Amino acid sequence: MIHVHPERHADLRELEKFTLFPQLPYRTYTDSFGNICTRLDAPVGRLSLWNRFLIADSGLPDHVPKGARQHPIQELPDDVLVFLLGSRYCETQKLTAIAWSLFGKVEAGWPRVKAIMNYTHNHLTFGYKHARSDRTAWDAHEERFGVCRDFAHLAITLCRCMNIPARYCTGYLGDIGVPFDPNPMDFSAWFDVYLGGAWHTMDARHNHPRIGRILVARGRDATDAAISTAFGEANLIEFAVFTDEVTAAFARFGECNECKT
Repeated sequence: MIHVHPERHADLRELEKFTLFPQLPYRTYTDSFGNICTRLDAPVGRLSLWNRFLIADSGLPDHVPKGARQHPIQELPDDVLVFLLGSRYCETQKLTAIAWSLFGKVEAGWPRVKAIMNYTHNHLTFGYKHARSDRTAWDAHEERFGVCRDFAHLAITLCRCMNIPARYCTGYLGDIGVPFDPNPMDFSAWFDVYLGGAWHTMDARHNHPRIGRILVARGRDATDAAISTAFGEANLIEFAVFTDEVTAAFARFGECNECKT
């Protein structure tokens, strides 16, 4: 899943250029969460996948839903209910008692979501060295460190424990409108909450509105929105993400040495 999510297609200024080396047949389909997935049969040996595009963004920071109310469960739309359930990386059963002890007396709605964001942001220490593919929300809460997906999983789980629908999101988030970050760029993880009849973007890792978020995929947790899923042995050899403002992007994209694109 490295294609721009369909809800951002109207913003594309150049069509996506998806390239495989070696060239292989593939097809795309849309999954149950509305994500565009590429499906292929990979041969033995090295396989390179690239995608590049130019997209327009409003330049506005994430909207903060101050005053948005929390819906009683009986008011929630049917398709939202799944985002109240526990999932692979979001074990609501293990965190429900903790969540209610921490946030049960906080005003429902935006104040409660903000309290969960603050708690998650302060409880976990971010570090790329802490990345682990099998860390769950409970693990992150107990270990107290992780990467952006761990921040998202913990905040999602605490929201669900408090009957606030929450879904996992991943995509591109360049260092736009913030101080320069010397670390290599990566796909970013954040989450949405359902308040006041709409979904709203939240980011427990940064814990402040950001500019230039480009959605790729969403789902219950990272299982549904993994950038790559292999049904067999596969080892990641190299990984690079470049997400820049247009004036810098053309200088950063460069060429794929293998596919010459």
